[in-house]
Amino acid sequence: MSASHLQTWFPWVLSPVICNGPMIGAACPALAAEVTKAGGIGFISSVFNVNKDSPQLSKLDADLAESKALLGSGSGSGVPLRIGVSFITGHGSIGLFAETALPIIARHRPAAVWLFAPAEDSAVRPHGAIVRALKALDGPTPRVFVQVGNVAAAREAVADQADVLVCQGIDAGGHQFRRGMGVVSFVPEVREMLDEEFGGREVGLLAAGGIVNEKGVAAMMALGEYYQAWRSFTVADESVYPGHRKRLVLKTVDGGSSTLKSPFNDELNNNGLWGPLYDGRAITGPIHDRFLAGSSLEECQRSLKEDYSPEESTMIVNTWAGTVVGLVRRSLPAGEIVK
Repeated sequence: MSASHLQTWFPWVLSPVICNGPMIGAACPALAAEVTKAGGIGFISSVFNVNKDSPQLSKLDADLAESKALLGSGSGSGVPLRIGVSFITGHGSIGLFAETALPIIARHRPAAVWLFAPAEDSAVRPHGAIVRALKALDGPTPRVFVQVGNVAAAREAVADQADVLVCQGIDAGGHQFRRGMGVVSFVPEVREMLDEEFGGREVGLLAAGGIVNEKGVAAMMALGEYYQAWRSFTVADESVYPGHRKRLVLKTVDGGSSTLKSPFNDELNNNGLWGPLYDGRAITGPIHDRFLAGSSLEECQRSLKEDYSPEESTMIVNTWAGTVVGLVRRSLPAGEIVK
């Protein structure tokens, strides 16, 4: 699809389109609003627990209200709020989406909803039902982004009526498909699949993973009519990523050897949110070195608990970053990063 189609959906955006990823623990209303003001599409942090009493839903409601105040616009006159929200759909509560999360979306009218990581063993694949519920809202309905890591997942997302595919390559930081591919081969193959199998559909493509500066954006543009999800807003001035993690990102070099893409990053902390389809890329530390040298998961878990203080153990794991981390040299305002 051409830039004009995407700019019809999001009239404020400039081309090429830049989005920040909805990074848990880093994205926030201030960051998302500045991305939007600069001509991108700003996303606030992902939600995964949509139970009725979930503090995450209360925070989502508050974050959307704050975003509206920061942008000075909303849905009162039928105009969507120029912000995006996101849901991790592998949590056991996702079946309650229409009952608990949808009313918040209906009240605030965000322009986009980003979905990622349904559970492999889910009896009912949730994305199709979520998309139908979103499209059935009265008035302006959000465009649905689905993050995918291989062509099979992209095909499924289009069948579920996704508007935009976020094609995340394996260079990306944070969580991703275990069985993924490099973005340079991934995006063109998805485009070919769309042309051959869904020729009549207007589906936007976002390239994600390994894009950290204007040269990366230019490389993605060389692939064709694609748009960029620039996830390296972790160290932006407005990011709420903890200071010690920002400092670690800024000082880390050689992302090929200083990051590890592995389920180990979640297994270490018994994080059950991410099922067998997914893993994550994070900056390595002494615990990772021990694991790579042959220690078992249980030995590493014991070491993390016994050999480090609680503060130290928090600091040496779960700093998510991609292979381009060595190119992230300084903090900037989010709007300046977009520009």
